[in-house]
Amino acid sequence: MSLPDFWNNQEVAQRKVAELKGLNSTVEPFQTAVKELEGDRELLEMCAADDQAILREIEASLTGMEGRIHIIELQILFNGRNDARSVFLTVHAGAGGTDSCDWADILLRMYIKWLTAGGYEFTIIDRQENEEAGIKRAQLLVNGRYPFGYLKSEIGVHRLVRISPFDANKRRHTSFASVDVVPEQEEIEIEIDESDLRIDTYRAGGAGGQHVNKTDSAVRLTHLPTGVVVQCQNQRSQTMNRKMAMKSLTAKLYQLQEQARQAELAKMYGEKGEIAWSNQIRSYVLHPYTLVKDHRTDCEVGNANAVLEGKIDPFIEAFLKWKERKY
Repeated sequence: MSLPDFWNNQEVAQRKVAELKGLNSTVEPFQTAVKELEGDRELLEMCAADDQAILREIEASLTGMEGRIHIIELQILFNGRNDARSVFLTVHAGAGGTDSCDWADILLRMYIKWLTAGGYEFTIIDRQENEEAGIKRAQLLVNGRYPFGYLKSEIGVHRLVRISPFDANKRRHTSFASVDVVPEQEEIEIEIDESDLRIDTYRAGGAGGQHVNKTDSAVRLTHLPTGVVVQCQNQRSQTMNRKMAMKSLTAKLYQLQEQARQAELAKMYGEKGEIAWSNQIRSYVLHPYTLVKDHRTDCEVGNANAVLEGKIDPFIEAFLKWKERKY
């Protein structure tokens, strides 16, 4: 960063700055904790055994330190080469009609609340509304502290059990939505033949305004050999939307090439009709009782409403520890 030509390439420079921030967010809290613990130990060695005021001060310091060390321990688990990368987070409605579209919208809101509380930057680059309620699909681009490291726990099918607000007879319905999290790849060589692409343009959806719904600025790219489809409609120009869609497509194609995730991604991209019972990772039950349970880690939270308000950290932490033990 001290090189005189560091800022000549803004995009590369910003990536380096983000990389430095990510490294410092782990190293600096650790160094601070070590210094404070050394100070407490020295203070304890110097104080008299009956000096209750000093002992209470040290006890309070250690109590506060416990939560900070817990965060550092979690960050140690972010040892994958993609964990610090920005991500494309996609939510798809699955089996269940309007209920599932509404469920997909609830999931999207849950993630937006979690991202906002965590100080992440995110942009909705695609959102397809359902005619009656909810969304058929939405995609976010997320930047911040270890986005893939935290959000990889959410990949899979999420199941909701509730009394349907769309059923006049107030019956219990089961709905499904899938979540995919793909790390953004920088400086990778993925050759995409233009002849392998079907490029569709359409009018961006939204609430209206001077630009929305007046020009065919939204772009949908279909990679014919793999069937991967990406869309972008949040930019004003078709050129910018196409650039963002190509970035998303490149990231997904890169993921398809990685052996460890081929089987998982084949299900996600090749069997969209299977967003149902067989692939669920987590269940959210709102009736006849409230409970959210992750079927991989057995982590359970009884306050389902709090989870849907973005309090998903227990599931993320349980997944990280489970994955570390498993592999």
